[in-house]
Amino acid sequence: VQLVESGGGLVQPGGSLRLSCATSGFPFVNYAMTWYRQAPGKERERVATITNADDVTWYADFVKGRFKISRDNAQNTLYLQMNSLKPEDTAVYYCKRTNYPGWGQGTQVTVSS
Repeated sequence: VQLVESGGGLVQPGGSLRLSCATSGFPFVNYAMTWYRQAPGKERERVATITNADDVTWYADFVKGRFKISRDNAQNTLYLQMNSLKPEDTAVYYCKRTNYPGWGQGTQVTVSS
């Protein structure tokens, strides 16, 4: 199983970023996928999940209405569209496969003026 996150960077408050998670080594279409994040000095927290069968989504309250999780099963890729970013969204963002303990390297998102 490989999970490779990308798309992070430095953005001003109110800006947008689109994160990607390229996957390989497993049948992506068969698994729900989740985005997590970890800010400095804080525990890792769940951000959003998308199911495999019918693309049902779940969002943490702190991102509802601002972030959108999606997947492209043909490209084995998970996405996180992040809009109206706030300084408190600053964190390393990780994607994770259901029922797999490993993590990718993450991608840093910094929201600052």
